[in-house]
Order: sequence, then C-alpha cells, then structure tokens
Amino acid sequence: MHMTSPRGRVMRWVSNTVLLVIALCFAVPLLWLVFASLDPQASLSVKLPSRFTLDNFTTVLTPELSFIPLGNSLLLSGGTAVLTVVVAILAAYPLSRYKMRVNKPFLYSVLFGTGLPITAMMVPVYSLFVSLNIIDNVWGCIFFLAATSLPMAIWMAKNFMDSVPISLEEAAWTDGASMFTTLTRIVIPLMRPGIAVVFIFVFIQAWGNFFVPFVLLLSPDKVPAAVSIFNFFGQYGAVAYGQLAAFSIIYSVPVIALYVIVSRGLGGGNALAGGIKG
Repeated sequence: MHMTSPRGRVMRWVSNTVLLVIALCFAVPLLWLVFASLDPQASLSVKLPSRFTLDNFTTVLTPELSFIPLGNSLLLSGGTAVLTVVVAILAAYPLSRYKMRVNKPFLYSVLFGTGLPITAMMVPVYSLFVSLNIIDNVWGCIFFLAATSLPMAIWMAKNFMDSVPISLEEAAWTDGASMFTTLTRIVIPLMRPGIAVVFIFVFIQAWGNFFVPFVLLLSPDKVPAAVSIFNFFGQYGAVAYGQLAAFSIIYSVPVIALYVIVSRGLGGGNALAGGIKG
C-alpha cells in the first residue's frame, strides 16, 4: 500500500494522531512537574504559575529532605549495580564459553526468575531478614536487590560476552595465560560497553525501587529518596505539591546525568542492541 494513496494517507493520519496522543500523555505530567516546582501555590492542575519562585527548591534542599536520602540512594543503587555486574560477569563467562546441555535450560530458568513478582517474596524475605538480624541493614538490602537483579543481568552479560571472539582467548591460552587472566585482560575490556549497559540498567532499577527498601529499611536516616518522598504527603490527604515536584526534579537529576554520560560513552547507545539479543 503506497503512502500517497487515499488509504495510505488515512493510515498516516491515524498513526500521527496516535503518536501525538501518546506524546501528550508523557508531556502533560512533565509540564506539571516543571510548573508546580516553580509555583508557590501549586495544585494538581497544570497551569502557569502566577509568580515564578525557587522557594520550593530551597525548602527541599536540606540534609534531612534531600541530601541524606539521595546519598542513601547512591549507596544503595551503586552498591547493587557494582555487586550485580561483578557476579553477572562471573556467572556469564562459563555460560558463554562452555557448551553444555544445561546451558539453555539454565538460561531459561534465569529468565523465568525475572518474572517472579517481588511482592510475593517480601513476606518470607522479611521473616528471613528478621531471623538473621539484618533487618534495617543497608548492606543486607543491597545484597537482596542484587539477587533480584541478577537474572536479567546474567542474561544481558552473557549475550554481550558472546560477541567477544573466543579465538582471542585461545591465542592467550597458548601463551600460558589462565582463564581468569583472559577474562580480566581480554574479555572484560572488549565488553566494556556491555558492562556499562548492565550497570546503568541495574542502577536505574535500584534507584526507582520503592517497595524493597520500604520494607527492609526502618530508620529514617537509612531510607533512600524513593521512600523519603513520603515526607511530602501529609495527613488527611494534604500534599505539598510544589515541594513534591521540586524534589522529583532533584531526584531525577542523577539518573539523567548517568544516562547522558553513558549514552555519550557508548556512541549514542548502539551497544544496547547486544544486550537484548537472544
């Protein structure tokens, strides 16, 4: 069907309309976020502020409201991402380099693990943390977040590792290099874009995770920013919309900065294609 035909023009008009509606669905909340953060009398409606002010930002930029929760988020997300990437690489190496009968069933089992709802596991996990006396422990929460991120991270790391020719390792083996040496000096340097993709994928997941730290971390000085956002919801349904919008923008800055840095380092994100190849 040619796009210049009447039917083709109708289909193009319908597709453009659908795309415009989808763009508006994303644009309206973003506009509210910007306008409300600059409005001293912000509400749920999207409107231009009668007076632009940065008071909402100065109110939330305090150690208790922003700096400590954001620091906790960086520790939680960064620790989870680093631990997950290290374990995923070590797990993906034998899956990529050794052809065994259990490889495919194991990978499908790993992929099945990504579909398990985290809410269904939290009651036994909470009981386990209490029995081990690691409830309200940041490192215990990091280990659990890393464990829940491992299935997809292993799958992605394995596909990136498959793109590294094994002939390079075989040449090093003939010179007496060990497998650990070839992994650290040949495979990992060549799959650095893939490692960056896995890192940012896990980091963003942990950064936006609300439920796990909400259940496992109890002290106000340990909760990340995804949980401390409750501070802007008062009793009886009262919400500080302006401060909430300002905090949301500040909360988004580290992730946006990380995405920009990684996307530039990966040449526009072309390396992402390898991580989803099955």
